[in-house]
Amino acid sequence: MNDFQHIAAQLPDSFRLLWRESVGSTNDELRKLAEQGMAEGLVLVADEQIAGRGRRGAVWVSPKGENLAFSILLKPMAPKVLWHRLSLVTGLAVAEALENYVPLAEIKWPNDVRVGGKKIAGILVEAGKDFVIIGIGININTTNFPDELAATSLQELTGRMYSRAEVLQELVTRMSRYVDQINQEYADALKSIRERCALTGHLVSYLIADQRREGMVRGIGSGGELMVETDGKLEALVQADEVRILD
Repeated sequence: MNDFQHIAAQLPDSFRLLWRESVGSTNDELRKLAEQGMAEGLVLVADEQIAGRGRRGAVWVSPKGENLAFSILLKPMAPKVLWHRLSLVTGLAVAEALENYVPLAEIKWPNDVRVGGKKIAGILVEAGKDFVIIGIGININTTNFPDELAATSLQELTGRMYSRAEVLQELVTRMSRYVDQINQEYADALKSIRERCALTGHLVSYLIADQRREGMVRGIGSGGELMVETDGKLEALVQADEVRILD
């Protein structure tokens, strides 16, 4: 379990650590356990993820021992219609955790975190019948990225290596505070999310139901929707398969 051993007992109450040396996808592995009745709060961490994925089936590259690849099992009390907000509050938790090491981390609605215009973390929220799995990948110590990925890592940004376990502990601690804020207290988290929104004021293209459209992002709505102005009309996007900055 390497350096993760010493943080297992230091995680917030109800969160438990499960280590795997190698898995296909941490989300898939955790889903199997959830369907068998596993209690919420399980954090499944893999040293190597050989079939990691992002939204729309995109591949998530995670070399062995270099980065963080993990999933968290939750059973929110909030109505299921609000579970999509978990993507943004998770993004906030990731951004705040990373800001211990680098300057402002931006949230690219709905599921990425960027630093300096490059992707440093991705989030994949997948719901089951009575549970939700939040998959998180964070680039920690990788320094070689294909140019087309426009990605970065903590080490690439600072020239230092970091403890993956330390970052994980900080993130789970912040997650424990935010998971219950997708209902009545969502406005509190939303203020911080808006401050870090990477899309506000930018022209973007977005994909919904295989239809690509363009518009100017005016901010994030009270429910976490992306507010996009197209042809003089303001549209609230609850979900989108892909969002690209054009300007």
